[in-house]
Amino acid sequence: MWNMKSALAFSRDSVLTPSKIKKRVYKLQKNDKKEKGRRDMTMKFEKLKEEMEEISKEQKEIREGQSQIGEKLEAIEKECEQLKDETNVIIKQSASTHIRLSLMYLILKARQQGHFAKAAHFTQLLRSVR
Repeated sequence: MWNMKSALAFSRDSVLTPSKIKKRVYKLQKNDKKEKGRRDMTMKFEKLKEEMEEISKEQKEIREGQSQIGEKLEAIEKECEQLKDETNVIIKQSASTHIRLSLMYLILKARQQGHFAKAAHFTQLLRSVR
């Protein structure tokens, strides 16, 4: 801030005139405005810097969260593949069991009807099915 003393300060050789005083006051006021502008700009820069640091921290947290989600998704996909494999094994076992039960039924029907050759053939098929 400027004050009247600094505005009136002059060297021994200078002559104090109203226009010189006005120029000096204007110059001091102008300098004061520049300084205030610099302080404001510095404060704005500091605020922006803090906001950028905060945004950087948030982005880091987001990246970490995405990484964790990716790991969980990978584990889920692995488990899904394992369940598909187990389901396929169960389907194959079920199909095999169904075939064996059908052959046993055909063996019983053939024996009831007296077709022992058919019953022997179905028995051979039953033994070959795993």
